[in-house]
Amino acid sequence: MCLAIPGLIVDLDVRLPRIAVVEVSGVRRRVDLGLLADDMPGPGDWVLIHVGFAMSRISAAEADEQMRLLRMLGEDESAMDEVRGYGSAQADDPGEAQPR
Repeated sequence: MCLAIPGLIVDLDVRLPRIAVVEVSGVRRRVDLGLLADDMPGPGDWVLIHVGFAMSRISAAEADEQMRLLRMLGEDESAMDEVRGYGSAQADDPGEAQPR
């Protein structure tokens, strides 16, 4: 099943501004914002992500609703498995987003 997962942008990579650190249920991963270049989101914005790419900007209410639907369908664990497969944003990761 194709999953679209809401995530909160918490930081941008100063070297690659189209790469964001996005948090999904406490898990932080790097996500490509390139598909949203015409209306680039930033820290504090919610995005709907799929396979490491932000597909659209969404509201916090839409993010809550999407996670509720995933839980209701029993797909929340599959969604988190997908998120865990994205690029790491751990402190020991040399590609971690740097503070602005």
